[in-house]
Amino acid sequence: MSRAAGDIFRTITATFSPGAPRANQSALRFQPERFGKSVGTGTLEPSVVLLVKNWLNSAVVAATLMISALVTLQPLTAFYLGFALATLLIGKLLFSQTAIDHTATGSFGSRLMASLRPVGEFACTVAILQVLTITLKLTPELSAGFVTTWLVITPVALLLANASSSRLARWLVHARPIASRHIIIGMNDIGVELAKRMKASPHLGNFAGYFDYRSADRLPSETSDELVGHCKDVADYVKRNAIGVVYISLPLSATPRIEYLLKELRDTTASIYFVPNMFAFDLVQAKCASVNGIPVLSICDTPFKGVSGIRKRIEDVIVASCALAVLWPVMLAIAIAVRTTSPGPALFKQRRYGLNGEEILVYKFRSMTVCDNGPVVVQATKNDARITPLGAFLRKSSLDELPQILNVLEGKMSFVGPRPHAVAHNEMYRKLISGYMMRHKVRPGITGWAQVNGLRGETSTIDKMEKRVQFDLDYLRNWSIGLDLKIIVKTALMVLRDRNAY
Repeated sequence: MSRAAGDIFRTITATFSPGAPRANQSALRFQPERFGKSVGTGTLEPSVVLLVKNWLNSAVVAATLMISALVTLQPLTAFYLGFALATLLIGKLLFSQTAIDHTATGSFGSRLMASLRPVGEFACTVAILQVLTITLKLTPELSAGFVTTWLVITPVALLLANASSSRLARWLVHARPIASRHIIIGMNDIGVELAKRMKASPHLGNFAGYFDYRSADRLPSETSDELVGHCKDVADYVKRNAIGVVYISLPLSATPRIEYLLKELRDTTASIYFVPNMFAFDLVQAKCASVNGIPVLSICDTPFKGVSGIRKRIEDVIVASCALAVLWPVMLAIAIAVRTTSPGPALFKQRRYGLNGEEILVYKFRSMTVCDNGPVVVQATKNDARITPLGAFLRKSSLDELPQILNVLEGKMSFVGPRPHAVAHNEMYRKLISGYMMRHKVRPGITGWAQVNGLRGETSTIDKMEKRVQFDLDYLRNWSIGLDLKIIVKTALMVLRDRNAY
């Protein structure tokens, strides 16, 4: 079918489609000129709040630098002013956004890690500044008293600033005109959750209530008292009550109703936002993005896009390099012991799936009398006759995994990530477990979230493998450098007392 014929066919189909309202015929036709427009991505938060979230930590670091210079009686020369500016810009790149909310969520450990994160990011900033000053031979310009004062007061200032960030944001917002009132059309799961989160952040506006097509007796009892009215009356309500923002949280299946609401609300000055129920899907690293002005919603993606990928790789190289520097004598001794206690190579190379499902060769110290690497691989079991006496000790202590440090330095693996399985096992489990291959959105790891939660060693049943996969997907959803460090520490603590590896 030619392009012109295709356009005619689509136009006729839209025009005579049963159930399509006559008033909306033009909206249903294929209109190429409309694709010249674009949709940007942004935020609904006030600009003053964005300034606090994006610049608070770096501004504190630069301010304490200047205060330290004054306290130690350093003249504010062009050098110190330039040093403060460089600190501000480098800090802006390294510091995460300041968390501004009004609810204390998560465990004590996660809240503690979040509060200490700016101090760790400040340490990274100092390390980069030190490299720059040494490279540019500027060290003599910095007095010891100034540096010591700055390093002492800055972590305290960061902790205080982050603890009071919510109050600062509220004060900045209330010092400006009153935030607009908003309503939500659709008292469903996503609408109720949206209202809950916006109530926790008053700087986003004042919630006036819900509108819905259902009556109060058909709505959730815990929120039915917040029902303002029926959707047919929403436009009049918006005009009478100076509503500034309208959120439409109706399902996509209600497209005709959404089109009707948009038509009615065009006669108001309210801003209108559509809230898709993304939480109806099994999300992995969900985010909003745009492709040359066309908005796209990520349902399943890797957490290591952009700067996060660089941070992950730097973490891998640093941890693997330190581990290799400390453990190379142990690895050499193990290699010699493996060669002398049983016939065969010291290293066992097995084909496994790596990033994006591509095959990689994973290194291990040989712990068996065989080196299965074909289409059928039998998992090791308790009292397996194929395991050598030395191999039993290596597997029990996880020392057989040490050569994978080289895989990390090669860039084929990460220090922390989903454990790689033999290709034969992957081909079997991908047919039995939904979402199994999603764990390959990241590089496999020497240790992982599943392993420190008791799922190390043999997976003799489908249920055990399903649990392992769920932990792997949770890792993808919630990745952070702090989580990686937690897994490394837990691995070191449990490896000597674990009874699941053989």
